[in-house]
Amino acid sequence: MSRFRLIASLAGVVLTASTAVVLGAAPEASAAPAFQMPFPCGQAWSGQTRSNHSPANSVDFNRTGDDGDPVGAAAAGRVSRVADEGSTSYGKWIEVDHGAGWTTRYAHLSQQRVAVGDQVSPGQLIGNVGTTGGSTGPHLHFEERSGGTAVRITFNGSGIVYWGSGTYTSRNTCAANNPNTPQAACGAGYQVIDWAALGTAGAVYLLYKGGNNCVATIKHTSIGTASATSAFLEVEGAARTTDAGSFGYYAGPVSKAAGGKCVKWGGSVGASSYTSPFEHCG
Repeated sequence: MSRFRLIASLAGVVLTASTAVVLGAAPEASAAPAFQMPFPCGQAWSGQTRSNHSPANSVDFNRTGDDGDPVGAAAAGRVSRVADEGSTSYGKWIEVDHGAGWTTRYAHLSQQRVAVGDQVSPGQLIGNVGTTGGSTGPHLHFEERSGGTAVRITFNGSGIVYWGSGTYTSRNTCAANNPNTPQAACGAGYQVIDWAALGTAGAVYLLYKGGNNCVATIKHTSIGTASATSAFLEVEGAARTTDAGSFGYYAGPVSKAAGGKCVKWGGSVGASSYTSPFEHCG
């Protein structure tokens, strides 16, 4: 179950700052993923940096009435930390490993919606804004790290304002607008081991738990409005099982025992579809 393919096109980000923004990636971020704002598409947030912040290169994001707002992954990766510092420091926080020494951190969350080891797609809902830990009010504390050290933050290669405040508009995916996660669809104990983008319409996820596979397709557009959506799972040597219909949030879950077997999986939202080869054998 170790194979993981990142099948997605990462969106850009529009930056509109209240003070001058220095464009272009910082030298230390030249090999970074194309990080996006950790919020759903189209949302505008105020980001504040200050030299006495800990760490100094982090940013605090705010907007009116943001308590409980969805937080999305800044890029694809694997969840490496899900921790709770109680009433101190980060409070409830998440770290995502993006490979090549790059990680992102999301702190002061009210909810954590992923588990260590989960593979996440760009913009996927991972938590909610809160005021846990050493926080005096709801906001998201966000960091980009290289080699374990917080570096100056870039979104799609463009640097944010240091030191001061800027207003930024997210062009991450719309995934976090959907309150449903693949883990919630498949049930307790399932872990995302693979995923595929369905254009901008959604993503289909393969999950695993103790010899069982599960597939769920999560919509990123027309959320809450019934539209054609499907998810399927086929264990090698057995008939394919499909959940297809007009759904508002997701298709599935489709789950099957698959110990010692290869599986083919996929799904669709509207005209966008994905079908895997037989894989994840054993």
